This record gives sequence, C-alpha cells and structure tokens, in this order.
Amino acid sequence: MRKEEITHEKFLELAMPLVDSLYSTAFRMTGKKMDAEDLVQEALLKAYGAFDRFQEGTNFKAWIFKILVNAGISNYRKKSVRPQTSSYDEFEEYYLYRKLNKTQSYDSLNKFDVLDELFGDDVKKSLETISEQFREIIILADIEEFSYKEIAEILEIPIGTVMSRLSRARGTLQKLLWEFAKENGYVRSKE
Repeated sequence: MRKEEITHEKFLELAMPLVDSLYSTAFRMTGKKMDAEDLVQEALLKAYGAFDRFQEGTNFKAWIFKILVNAGISNYRKKSVRPQTSSYDEFEEYYLYRKLNKTQSYDSLNKFDVLDELFGDDVKKSLETISEQFREIIILADIEEFSYKEIAEILEIPIGTVMSRLSRARGTLQKLLWEFAKENGYVRSKE
C-alpha cells in the first residue's frame, strides 16, 4: 500500500466519525444549512490538505475543530463589514437564576425544570442573536464539551480569555432566555 493511501485511509478513519458533530457546530455558527455544509466541506478539505502536518498522538478532534472554527471566522469576516459587539458590563452572571427565584408561577418547581422548557429551537434562536465570539465559545464549551485548554488552542486565545468570554456568553444567553420566557408566558413576575 502506498503512503498516500495509508494517509487517506487514516484521515477518513479519524474524520468521518466527527462529521455530524462538525456539521452541528457549523450549523450553530452559521444558522443556515447550506452555509454549514459548505463550512464543513471547506474544513475537511483544509484538514485533509494539512493532514501531513497533524501530529499523531495529539487530539485530532480539537485539531479539526480548530480548522472549522478558523474557516468559520474567516467566512464571517468576509461577509460582514463589522462584527456585532456587546457591552460586557450589561451582562450579569446568574441573571436567569436570580430572575427565576422572583417568579411566582414556578416556586414549587426545580429551576432546571423551567430551563428544560426553554431548550430547543428557542435556545438556537437565542444563540443566533449573540455575537460570533460568544456563540463560538458556547458551542465549543457547552455543546461540544471541549476543555478550556482545548478551546484556547482552537481559538488561539489565552485560557483566561476563554473563561471570561464563556462567563459573559452564558450571562448573555441567560438574559436572552429570560426575556423569551417572560414574553411567552413561561414565567410571571410576583408584582
């Protein structure tokens, strides 16, 4: 067997089990099926082209997700004149939980029962409204379950930045979900 065939087979062996997860992440990043498919295809092509530089024994999943995220960021920058920004000061940690404690209609329920009601399409819609840097950090940490260290390597940022962005991203998402819950009658104020 030729070296190219071995490399090709090894790449397929490592990459194919991750395709669904790559697509899921790409879809969450782009919000559009066709854009997500294009992004996964682009990432797979780039990864395959650079596979000779992949160091065996290292984390292939983190390596290919880094390629996916970088391709997504590059595409996003090409499409937008200026990235969406958020004021970090307006988001408080535990905002949603504090608000849930002030509700009358769910006093007897576990807080997580209320959160379960909100998950699904509503979370996806909320994710689409937050800035790209917050969205990618939530996806990598809370959906793909990468460690802080792996996220830092994927995004090429310090671990402290990962932790602070993740905290702000979660706060932003909590606030959006709280507003959604109020608007749709999931919770009522005691007032």
